[in-house]
Amino acid sequence: MASSDSRPLEGRVALVTGGSRGIGKGIAIELGVAGAKVYLTGRTITPQPGLPGTLGETVADIEKLGGTAIALACDHADDVAVRAVFDRIAADHGRLDLLVNNATAMDDYHDSIGKPFWELSMVTWESTMTVGLRSAFVATQMAAPVMVRQGHGMIVNVSSIGSQEYLLSVPYGACKGALHKLTHDTAVELVPHNVTVTSIWPGLVLTEPLVAVANTAPDGHMELLGVDLRTAETPRFSGRAVVAIATDPKPLRFAGQALICAQLAHDYGFTDLDGNMPPVIRTNADVFAGLTQATIPELYAGLYKAQLAAGRVTDSALGIRVP
Repeated sequence: MASSDSRPLEGRVALVTGGSRGIGKGIAIELGVAGAKVYLTGRTITPQPGLPGTLGETVADIEKLGGTAIALACDHADDVAVRAVFDRIAADHGRLDLLVNNATAMDDYHDSIGKPFWELSMVTWESTMTVGLRSAFVATQMAAPVMVRQGHGMIVNVSSIGSQEYLLSVPYGACKGALHKLTHDTAVELVPHNVTVTSIWPGLVLTEPLVAVANTAPDGHMELLGVDLRTAETPRFSGRAVVAIATDPKPLRFAGQALICAQLAHDYGFTDLDGNMPPVIRTNADVFAGLTQATIPELYAGLYKAQLAAGRVTDSALGIRVP
């Protein structure tokens, strides 16, 4: 498997689910830049009104940067369609070195933000769990036999601090919390086969939907609910985090862990596209640092009646508590 410092993933085969936009797109681009042959899935094939990004646009961006990518239309709520993706990769290469589970039910999940859970439709819960959680299990289940057979591999689940603290909505948090346990338990069973399952925690990310609802402050910088977006991460920052752990000489040390992208940047020395390192986001307190009780979004205000503290991050990167 030939590789170089500039293309450390040369010769590897990767699959990124939900690669039309946002974090999935950013990860797919960086894997392609690093030399991997990237397959990416999604439902958006042609431009849709009010929905930025398509699979074709992601492929085009990867190819402009010298990478190789193949787009495969796939609804991750459809197991037959998912099986077809894995069959295609098997037919093309007979191997899979890296799987990134990023697919989410974007529309329903965004519609739930800011609403009490008792006012949500069950459709929101079901779509969030089906695409955000069940699809990760299905893809992991299909990837595992391939990786076990070849004797190596890595599976990365895209999670967030929402797996440990309140974030966005009840369905979102329940999904990410379950994804955290899925990561841990599949890692336990796959470590003996030299297959690493881990998760990454991006911070505040400048995805297309976030940018669309942000506002411009008087001095010209962008804000969202009072949070200064100048310290937010680009989607490609998450991709650089995945490249870092995928090229680490001892990847099994990440098995079952949750890895904060910004902390990985400090550990490995990579930066975001502007050359800066975004702040390490471990808790909601980090997201809303500098805001007062009066300016914290109403949905989160109850969390701040007592002083919050980030605590220490242990060797497992999970020592995150509030007093």
